[in-house]
Amino acid sequence: MGRPAIVVAVRMTKARLLRLSVVLVSIFMILLIIVYWDNVGTAHFYLHTSFSRPHSPEAIPGIAAGGDWEALPEVDEFLAKLLSSSLKQNSSTSRKTEQLLVQGSNKPVVSNLEENIRGYDWSTHNARNSLDQEKLQIERQRTLREFCANSSFAFPTKERSFDDIPNYELNHLIVDDRHGIIYCYVPKVACTNWKRVMIVLSESLLDQGVPYRNPLDIPREHVHNTSTHLTFNKFWRRYGKFSRHLMKIKLKKYTKFLFVRDPFVRLISAFRSKFELENEEFYRRFAVPMLKLYSNHTNLPTSVSEAFGAGLKVSFSDFIQYLLDPRTEKMAPFNEHWRQVYRLCHPCQIDYDFIGKLETLDEDAAYLLQLLKVDRLLRFPPSYRNRTASSWEDDWFAKIPLAWRQQLYKLYEADFVLFGYPKPENLLKD
Repeated sequence: MGRPAIVVAVRMTKARLLRLSVVLVSIFMILLIIVYWDNVGTAHFYLHTSFSRPHSPEAIPGIAAGGDWEALPEVDEFLAKLLSSSLKQNSSTSRKTEQLLVQGSNKPVVSNLEENIRGYDWSTHNARNSLDQEKLQIERQRTLREFCANSSFAFPTKERSFDDIPNYELNHLIVDDRHGIIYCYVPKVACTNWKRVMIVLSESLLDQGVPYRNPLDIPREHVHNTSTHLTFNKFWRRYGKFSRHLMKIKLKKYTKFLFVRDPFVRLISAFRSKFELENEEFYRRFAVPMLKLYSNHTNLPTSVSEAFGAGLKVSFSDFIQYLLDPRTEKMAPFNEHWRQVYRLCHPCQIDYDFIGKLETLDEDAAYLLQLLKVDRLLRFPPSYRNRTASSWEDDWFAKIPLAWRQQLYKLYEADFVLFGYPKPENLLKD
């Protein structure tokens, strides 16, 4: 009776040891990968396919699906890419350098209503003008860091750490692992064209099996599809508790940039594109509640075309009331088109390497592409010729009560201050 019991005990011990060894080997492999990322750097790590493959490749025709790697299990795929990354990146880079000497169509194919109305500015720009870009960047970063460190200047979320930021608030950080770039996009600040640039660089979208080479060839509807881009928000779903560690490594080693704009002018631009043009989604989600709450309309048409035909449009005054109404944020966070930049890009928690401005877009874009060493691969698309101008502020705010203007400034004050935009005194006094 004693011997069978001993045999059973030995077998159970062996089984436990086997399970323990599997666990230890798994932990060792994870630590090995993490150490590699920390010490070698992720810019030489060609993980674009495994990291950024969309959840539903069929949602957009031509999204890169990873080719032969698709058949491998995820961990094996990860390790295989680790071993072959250096060779792939070197051959890919040399091939691109030979083939892509600043390609671009003469003119874009414009099918979107908004782009039809606004048009493109195809006049020539001196990309390297007299602006001292290096000094300009030093000044912009100094202003940002000083006010982030200034305890007397307070605004919501300023004091929290990067770990305190919920994952869903990191969905504006787009990652290109091929070139080691992170872009925080701000709607109404040339973000459509910067997203196009990121798609070309990361090769995350295919046209008849070939990655796009010219940003303006990428259809607008694909540019804003969330499955096209790898964002920090997607890390959690893919890597769970290790996602924050990977994010921090990328933030440390990658080049991080964003583009900003005068906050009031950005609001005017958002209003123009979302409420002066027929936009079904924004009509139903935002225009209908605004017209009911602030213009006392009832029984509104169900479609935007019917509403416009009947002369029912949200006024700029309605829009400002909506922004200032405390009920708005209680229902849901501001839409990204008018959400503050400090809430989209977390500039006091993320140390950005480059801060561009829409007011100097052409010069800043050319300089940034140079810094990123991709200026031979692509050219930044031209600006819209009738972009909303700062000089329009007085006219747009002429019928907005002074008290509302002052409240609106407080709402967006952090964006004005952090990014060095002067306080619009002429709008805030009688």
